[in-house]
Amino acid sequence: MKIVDAQIHLWSTGLPSHPHRQITAWGIDEALAAMDEAGVDAAVIHPPLSWDPHANALAEQAASLHPRRFAVLGQVPIDRPESRGLLADWRSRPGQCGLRWPLLRPDQQTWHIDGTMDWVWAEAERVGLPVATMAGRFLKDFGEIARRHPRLRLIVDHLGLVREGRDEAAFAKLPDLLALAALPNVAVKATGAPGYATEPYPFPRLAEGLHRIFDAFGPKRFFWGTDITRMPCTWRQCVTHFTEELPWLAGGDDLEWVMGRGVCEWIGWKGLET
Repeated sequence: MKIVDAQIHLWSTGLPSHPHRQITAWGIDEALAAMDEAGVDAAVIHPPLSWDPHANALAEQAASLHPRRFAVLGQVPIDRPESRGLLADWRSRPGQCGLRWPLLRPDQQTWHIDGTMDWVWAEAERVGLPVATMAGRFLKDFGEIARRHPRLRLIVDHLGLVREGRDEAAFAKLPDLLALAALPNVAVKATGAPGYATEPYPFPRLAEGLHRIFDAFGPKRFFWGTDITRMPCTWRQCVTHFTEELPWLAGGDDLEWVMGRGVCEWIGWKGLET
C-alpha cells in the first residue's frame, strides 16, 4: 500500500503563520528525511505563498527532482487578469496537478461569492484541474459552486472543521459538510486532524466525527494527510492514527484508497506509477 500525504507545505523564506513551525525554512531535504522516517511514500505540496512568495517555484523544484515523491496543488494570483491564461497549460509545469487557495486573508474571504473567483471555477472545470480550499467557512456556498460546475473536482481542506474548535466542537459544522457528500464532484481531505485534539495520541474524541465523514463520502473521496508542520505529534503517529487506531478503517481496499490511492486519482497524479 502506498502512503501519500494529501497536504504538506515547503518553504525557503519567511516566517509561517501560527501554528506552523516557527522556522524560516522547511525544504525538500527536510521533508524527504521526515517522510522516510515515517514511512510516507509521497506527498502533495501546497505552496504557502502567504509567507513565502517563492513557494510555487520550490514546490515545482521538488517535483522535478523527485517526481515519484511530490506532486503540487499550486496557486496563481486570482485577482490578476494575466493569471487567466495560465491554467490551460498548468499540468505541463513540474508536478502541477491542480490548484489550492486557503482564502483566509481578510481581503480574500468574499472572493468565492463576490465574483472574483468565478473565472477560476469555470476555467478549472474546462481544463480539468481540481481545486482545493479551506471551505469550512462557507460550506453551503461551496455546495452551490459544486452544483454550478458539476465537472469540476473540488476538495474541502481539513475536513471542513472549525479552525478554533477542539475535539467535538471542531465538528460543529458537520451537518453542512455531510450534505456535500451527495455531490459526486466534492471530496474531503482528512488532513490536520490531530491539531484539533486536546487529548494525546490516538486522539479518541476525534474518532466519531472522522467515522461519520468517512461513511458519508466513502473511501474514494476521503483523503488522509497531515499538514505536518503544524501537527502536535510525529508524522508516523499521523500515519498509524489511521492505519492502526480506527477499527472501521482496518485493512483492505478502503484503507488503500484513504491512505493515498484516492487523492492520486482525484488530482490525476500518476507519479507513483512511473
